[in-house]
Amino acid sequence: MALLARHVMERHYPECLDCEQPALKLLERVAQRQAALVARWMQVGFIHGVMNTDNMSVSGETIDYGPCAFMDAYHPETVFSAIDRNGRYAFSNQSRVAQWNIARFAETLLPLLDPSPDRALELANAVIQGFPAIFEKYWLAGMRTKLGLKQEAPEDLALVQKLLHFMQEGGADFTLTFRRLCLAAEDSQSEGQVRKGFSAPDAYDLWAAEWRERMALETTSPSERSASMRTVNPALIPRNHRVAQAISAASERGDFSVFERLREALQKPYDESAPFEDLQDPPLPQERVLRTFCGT
Repeated sequence: MALLARHVMERHYPECLDCEQPALKLLERVAQRQAALVARWMQVGFIHGVMNTDNMSVSGETIDYGPCAFMDAYHPETVFSAIDRNGRYAFSNQSRVAQWNIARFAETLLPLLDPSPDRALELANAVIQGFPAIFEKYWLAGMRTKLGLKQEAPEDLALVQKLLHFMQEGGADFTLTFRRLCLAAEDSQSEGQVRKGFSAPDAYDLWAAEWRERMALETTSPSERSASMRTVNPALIPRNHRVAQAISAASERGDFSVFERLREALQKPYDESAPFEDLQDPPLPQERVLRTFCGT
């Protein structure tokens, strides 16, 4: 194990080699990278589907997405994977699963953390228990950028949580809501574009008033804020029903043009493109795809 740990540090975390406790520093760095990774993909509404330990890498990457998917309407319990019958990898559970995976990784490092088993457990548990705070730091920082905020303020967490709550209650589309906020940040006259995505627009109005008060605390110009928001809020995601259409066309009719069009559009997901505007739309009720499978 010591040889493997050293190889990992030499390849991915050379800064750990000269530390007083290299294995502990390695555990901390892997935990930080996993927290940052999961926070980033959740900020675009992504649900992994199979976050088993064998699909999470010490390099801070992940593989074998399998039955992964992006959310349409926001709901924290959203899950698509056909093999995930109990919602283990539901959207809101992903940070907890990452923490569990870190705990399993920590177990393999125990002999290297300290000669005393009790002390080794103490060191490992400190990192594991500290994971939620690290994750929230990365997640909240990313959500600030999605809302056009550059500075930290005590009320930011509540502001984000309130928006997500109203999105859940109002059935608002995750991707479109944040993309339309880019327009609203620059011109309040575009507020209607966001409001129409909520079944109860008055709830959005309450939140938007707080959002504008919060933005007023910063000196960023509306145009700069809007441009910045467009770099983190995609206009286009590979929606489930579009992927299903591409698969059906290819497998049933030998027609790969649907896939090729989707592939071309997704080359620049943060750009507005008139020829691909229809691909931004959420599914109609009869188009919704509720389950995804390994191999798709």
